[in-house]
Amino acid sequence: MEAKKNMSSLIIYIVLSILSVLFVIPIALVVMNSFKNKLYISTTPFELPNSTSFVGFKNYVDGLTKIHFWNSIGYSLFITVCSVALILIFCSMTSWYITRVQTKTTAFLRTLFLTSMVVPFQMVMYTMTKTANVLHLDNYIGINFLYLGFGAGMAVFMFSGFIKGIPLELEEAAMIDGCTPFSMFVRVIFPILKPITITVAILDAMWIWNDYLLPYLVIGTKYRTIPVAIQYLKGGYGSIDYGHLMATIVIALVPIVIFYFACQKYIIEGIVDGAVKG
Repeated sequence: MEAKKNMSSLIIYIVLSILSVLFVIPIALVVMNSFKNKLYISTTPFELPNSTSFVGFKNYVDGLTKIHFWNSIGYSLFITVCSVALILIFCSMTSWYITRVQTKTTAFLRTLFLTSMVVPFQMVMYTMTKTANVLHLDNYIGINFLYLGFGAGMAVFMFSGFIKGIPLELEEAAMIDGCTPFSMFVRVIFPILKPITITVAILDAMWIWNDYLLPYLVIGTKYRTIPVAIQYLKGGYGSIDYGHLMATIVIALVPIVIFYFACQKYIIEGIVDGAVKG
């Protein structure tokens, strides 16, 4: 029995190791080719940089200059931080309300949020773009509210599952001590939500930071986020300087990767608790 268990663990370990390598290979190729001349990227994409193909940090400097990197990273950072903050604040309060208050209205709202998770973005993108234009949300401030709408489904689902596991006795004790509903949420409930809050923040930050389609449709080229700016490395007649492209992709990945590794210990805990509790 023990031998079978060890064999199963070994097979799982081998399979996961192979999958890990497969996921890492494309990233390694991007990083490796970001230091090569564009001609060698096309002809020898799988070879390490050598004395002939190596160009140092030239691709990084030229790529950042071409896409006006500091403007783009400013817009990306502003939109990501503001959108995630809105999602965390409003969705956590909404989840607490619809979980604790059991009425037909809250049941309908819960169903509405869950249904929004399965509606493809492509089905609503044209009407959403027109609506954003009419409501003057087609700017780097208004797009934050669009992200709030699109991110609410998953966030409410995860927050609600976590809140179901919080004992009601804590809230009853807070009420006896004279807490209002708002102060109870701020002082008692929200601190308990720390694991799931960080999990939702990481998932939404990665989504919003890397999102291309929504910023491109809503705010276009006026307020270029990093994914939108990178596409403008394409030259005439479809030509692309892959050296600059690889370099800017690497730089775009660095902030969100650092954020992910800094908070990764909360991800599994938050996802499991948010999906299973209650």
